Amino acid sequence: MKKTIKILIFIILSCYFKNTFAYDIYISPKGNDKNHGTKDSPLASLTGARNKIRELRKQGVNKEPINVIIADGVYQLNETLILSIEDSGTPESPITYKAEENASPTFIGGIYIKDFTKVNDYLWKAYIPEVVKYNWYFEQLYVNDKRATRAKSPNNGFYYIKDINETIIDKGNNKASLLAVQRISMDSNDAKCLQSFTLQDKTDAVVRFNHKWDNTIKHIQEINIDNSAFYTSGTGMKPWNTMDKKTRFVIENYKAALDTAGEWFLDRNGELFYIPLNGETIENSTFIAPIAKYFIVIKGNETDNKKVEFINFSNLNFQVAAYTMPVNGFEPAQAAATIDAVVMLDFAKNISFNNCEIAHTGTYAFWFNQACSNCDILHCYMHDLGAGGVKIGETIIRENNELLTHNIKVDNNIITDGGHVFPCAVGIIIFNASDNTLSHNEISDLRYSGISVGWVWGYKFSPSKRNRIEYNHIHHIGWGELCDMGGVYTLGASEGTVVANNVIHHVLSYDYGGWGLYTDEGSYGIIMENNLVYACKNSGFHQHYGKENIIRNNIFALNMIGQLQATRIEDHQSFSFTNNIVYFSKGNLLLNNWSKIRINTDLNCYWDTRINAEIKFGDLNWKEWKNQGKDINSIISDPMFVNPTAYDFRFKNKSIVNKIKFQIFDYSKAGVYGSPEWIKLSALSSEKIQLFDKITEKLVH
Repeated sequence: MKKTIKILIFIILSCYFKNTFAYDIYISPKGNDKNHGTKDSPLASLTGARNKIRELRKQGVNKEPINVIIADGVYQLNETLILSIEDSGTPESPITYKAEENASPTFIGGIYIKDFTKVNDYLWKAYIPEVVKYNWYFEQLYVNDKRATRAKSPNNGFYYIKDINETIIDKGNNKASLLAVQRISMDSNDAKCLQSFTLQDKTDAVVRFNHKWDNTIKHIQEINIDNSAFYTSGTGMKPWNTMDKKTRFVIENYKAALDTAGEWFLDRNGELFYIPLNGETIENSTFIAPIAKYFIVIKGNETDNKKVEFINFSNLNFQVAAYTMPVNGFEPAQAAATIDAVVMLDFAKNISFNNCEIAHTGTYAFWFNQACSNCDILHCYMHDLGAGGVKIGETIIRENNELLTHNIKVDNNIITDGGHVFPCAVGIIIFNASDNTLSHNEISDLRYSGISVGWVWGYKFSPSKRNRIEYNHIHHIGWGELCDMGGVYTLGASEGTVVANNVIHHVLSYDYGGWGLYTDEGSYGIIMENNLVYACKNSGFHQHYGKENIIRNNIFALNMIGQLQATRIEDHQSFSFTNNIVYFSKGNLLLNNWSKIRINTDLNCYWDTRINAEIKFGDLNWKEWKNQGKDINSIISDPMFVNPTAYDFRFKNKSIVNKIKFQIFDYSKAGVYGSPEWIKLSALSSEKIQLFDKITEKLVH
């Protein structure tokens, strides 16, 4: 009997220790990668910890979880953490890189610039010998934990193209010419800025063009002062989005543009100049110039489709990474699709990022690129981004379906203050990828779309299926800088994709195309339901063209120029529009061809708050519209919101909405969840909201 009890105790203890024992490796700012990696003898870097794990694997540590425990402090990220197949964990032995309890370690991918001196009370400078010795010429600078402005003209707003002519040098075989030269004319007063250009300025100055939904970045090849013109070169303009007289631009990085507080300029002789903001002193200011292009690169084996697996990152901060423009500039690419991220993953599975921070980048934050699956980004804070937040999938379609990225979860994240280098970037974009979930994210303060889904134009095959976009709060995007954007933007056949329970508001385009929900070219098989969309410039919903989409049980309220919009007339049913509430006080109910396309529209509630306003359905009145078989059971009636002018769209009573079988949903659930501090962090400042409103007043009359 005693022997049996001892055996049982041994089995129980064995199981207990098997499930609880973990191998811990320690990192400290005071560590050294030659140390043992214990708490008393810590390592110094993530790469050092990775190498230690490789040693442990060779020694047979394969059954226990491995924790890399990182002490509080600031770490210089001297090299990218590169993880390959040999760095994988297993279900029994996952690897976790995490902060020590109550710590918040920060990895900096740049170097501190010191020894500033005063040129005068309004200008500081520092000498950086590496600029001359190693041709180190950085394009971003962070002062006191904020992105500083590279010297540019004009200081506020944009210049406009007066005229543009393109000369094709080599047509090539693509739609856009292989090589071309653009002659760009400016207003003569604006062109005075070119008179100060030195030979070095002509080499280094950068022109940033915003045109429709894209941006183009070019060097200046030549200047014609007498004609107020300059020349750029590269590939020809894209026929579907040429630069024209509505194109706006700034000229950046020439010495004479350094004339405003908060601006900086790096001379090729190694002198870095900065004009301080009010309250800044040399003693209380820190300067960081980026070096790292990537923080983390995780890549499995493309040859045999082997994945890097079971690695977790928790409570870590990564800040300051560079983007360096190629010699030939940046040719326009929708959503900055060609731009990398500071965390790159290919052939990766069961990788998670929890409560991490990505800030001060020149590019995107994360990209789950080729053959990634079952990965998570949870409760992460992405801000001050050169591009956008998260990219999922590839821009090409592989013949081998096993290489398709799928089942990526992006939940409860804050993505804000982006598009500083690439205004056309998106908060979260799904290219060719399926079965992903984007939920409870706060997406704000971007220059283009909030969420984009799909990467096929028209009705060709698209692998982007069954994606779920739900409970996201998307707001204050566009800022009047680009066009053709949506809070949620879709492309191509997307059967099984659901866009639900999102709150979208304050989408502001420069010219056309500031929409809340936007089904663009070939969008197909998408359900959009239980969304609240308000205060968008052009309309709450717009379908360019698509088929068999379902738009139901949404609230579209107080949008500006119009409420509902559809463009292309097609033979098939474009979409169904049922059980929706459309509430407005300005503009038209319908724009473009809504009254002409094939739709099933019924059981909707329409209300115009203007006294004695007759709601028109295109050129038709209510009776004529119904006589066409449209909205037979719909109503024109006040839905009885609690306080719509304060954006409170709860209902005083249900009597009206019950008539259209509207299912009341709790829109307060959209956005991030968790601690009060986390929720507070997601909010935009009152100063930014007021600035957005001022820009809106200028653009919407």
